[in-house]
Amino acid sequence: MGEVNGSLDVLGDKGAVDVAVAASEGIARLEAVRFRAIAQLGRHRDGASSVVQEVAFALSVVDGHAGALVSVAEALTTRLPRTLGLMDRGVVDGFGARKVAAATSWLSDEDARAVDVLLEGRNSEQIRKAASHAASTVDRDGASRRTEHHRAGRRLVVRQGEVGVASIEVEDGPVEKVTAAYTRIDREARALKTGDEPRTLDQLRADVALDLLLGGQGGKRERCEVFLYMDLATYLGVNEDPAELAGHGHIPASLAREIAAGPDTVLRRIITDPLSGQVLDLGRDRYRPTAGVGEFVRVRDRECRRPGCHRVAQACDLDHVVPWQFGGHTNADELIDLCRRDHRLKDEPGWTYRLAPDGTLTVTTPTGQTYDSSPPPLHEPRVADEPPPF
Repeated sequence: MGEVNGSLDVLGDKGAVDVAVAASEGIARLEAVRFRAIAQLGRHRDGASSVVQEVAFALSVVDGHAGALVSVAEALTTRLPRTLGLMDRGVVDGFGARKVAAATSWLSDEDARAVDVLLEGRNSEQIRKAASHAASTVDRDGASRRTEHHRAGRRLVVRQGEVGVASIEVEDGPVEKVTAAYTRIDREARALKTGDEPRTLDQLRADVALDLLLGGQGGKRERCEVFLYMDLATYLGVNEDPAELAGHGHIPASLAREIAAGPDTVLRRIITDPLSGQVLDLGRDRYRPTAGVGEFVRVRDRECRRPGCHRVAQACDLDHVVPWQFGGHTNADELIDLCRRDHRLKDEPGWTYRLAPDGTLTVTTPTGQTYDSSPPPLHEPRVADEPPPF
């Protein structure tokens, strides 16, 4: 790598551009190889979910990205051979190929191939427009089907952002409802923008939208739960160790204390092993009923235990690692949290799950690859003779 970087230093501007172009063409060719390999895996495996999860594991990508790779690989190797050929020539990259696959997804195989023939190498936005135009040309009567297809794909998505922030988005919502919702949000935000209001209009729109979702703005507010993991020393301000918000990740100590000081906050004592940081027990000192095994397992695991899945444990299923019908026991040593999708995946052919005494979960995929998952410690392990931090 050092030799390559050194050789690039002597290039002029034109030489640098030539190298960038050559690298991009090489990447496109490698992406074509990757799509063919993924498509072959799909042909040899029953169950799309199993293939998606295997790809997510192997390539260390999130499930949504893995699903898109599997879908595009299938389209390129069956319906879009010309686009795949353009990738082999380095003319179209993987991003452009995904645009073509999306623009032709609602077409029949015959019409998709007809569109594929009409395309030529362009940048990704030109490819998207060209593919959409060609699809409309091939199937002039398909506007209703296209609209129905896109509206049927509506979904709500949460995206974790930088520390302490996240986004919630309605993707492909009905245009009339999205427009009406924005109009209401904007109207209420502008009504709050008085002379002494320090928030910007954008900030007010965001706050109004979240308040409406949570039942605010004069309506009955729903009781919502978030799970914040913070040690006592951080809560008391003795140190500034980061806390963890389930489903999001680490947040600064100052933000954690602000959340913990909320008027509706319920604090719960969690007992940990000081040497390992692992959860041992839940304290009973709170006004709600005492916790059962299920609550302990969810607090211990914090997220879905399938490696790479970050679905918060409180939204997951409790699952026996050893199936109940085969002698499994309903206790904390044999229960784990799995989101509904991964719960179903566990029962598909070729997938095996083993839980070691130390809590390490080992997942073996149908191709024999193994991946480990352990509950993260609640705090950094401490030396045996180290005094408490307060």
